[in-house]
Amino acid sequence: MRSLGSGVAVAIAAALVAWALHSVWPAAPLLTIAVVLGIAVGQFPAFRRARANRLGAGLRWSARTPLRAGIVLLGLQLSLVDIVALGPVTIATTVAIVVVTFFATWWLGRLLGLSGQQPLLVASGFSICGASAIGAMAHAVRARDEDQSIPVALVTLCGTLAIAILPLLRHPLGLTDAGFGHWVGASVHDVGQVVATAQIAGTTALAVAVVVKLTRVVLLAPMVAVASGIERRRSVEPGARPPIVPLFIVGFLAAVALNTLVPLPGALLETAGFMQTALLTTALFALGTSVDVTKLAATGWRALVVGLTSWALIATLAYGAVLVG
Repeated sequence: MRSLGSGVAVAIAAALVAWALHSVWPAAPLLTIAVVLGIAVGQFPAFRRARANRLGAGLRWSARTPLRAGIVLLGLQLSLVDIVALGPVTIATTVAIVVVTFFATWWLGRLLGLSGQQPLLVASGFSICGASAIGAMAHAVRARDEDQSIPVALVTLCGTLAIAILPLLRHPLGLTDAGFGHWVGASVHDVGQVVATAQIAGTTALAVAVVVKLTRVVLLAPMVAVASGIERRRSVEPGARPPIVPLFIVGFLAAVALNTLVPLPGALLETAGFMQTALLTTALFALGTSVDVTKLAATGWRALVVGLTSWALIATLAYGAVLVG
């Protein structure tokens, strides 16, 4: 605990700073602020030296355990009843968008020679739910910390661009409030980025965007389980094999089932939502500190091509889904 203490304390303090910045600038999603703050702090030489020594264990723990707990609590935001209410066409097109974007991005990442598990992690972040999906998939397949840094930076960059660019395209594309919400929910990465983008068009757009987005989040469980199963078969040493279904994914599914089948008190859901946000904010700051911008600038052009291509692909497919729906 002593070796973890200083790094965990830094991550918690940074989460509070991110919360304060969000209160001053509510339009900026809290989780995006946390990642950007982590990336910024991580560039200082003194901090990098500290991260390599006394802060390292605590920051690594903060990037893993709170993230898993936050994903479990994220399940309490999901109700299968709300998702079914979208209708079969919207559900089918949303699932298709996730699957096509995931495999196309994974293929492109491998084609361009991204290292380690980066193709899988970029595909997860862009198709499902941003940095949270990257962290979940990384833990499931036991990816290296350095493999997470570039995907997290890319999904933060493109999600931030979406907040600025998508509202400008709403009227030229002839989208209604509901149609804009559908487009945003099916294409933007993190939940906070979806809220920040959709709320510009009003409450109808926001409501549709959140439900469509949470439909994508539900797919986190099967995608992680499949990837974990493939990684398990590849592992030569039995002791090195990941579990068939990671425990935190089981917890996520249990939380979804609980919120679907049991009328939970509003106060409980509000508290769970607060805790989930606090845990993910802490974890994403810690993840952000592992990003080395100098290395990203020197070797990350291929990853940037993959990320921007994936972003354009999912936005195009989502717009097509709006027209179909």
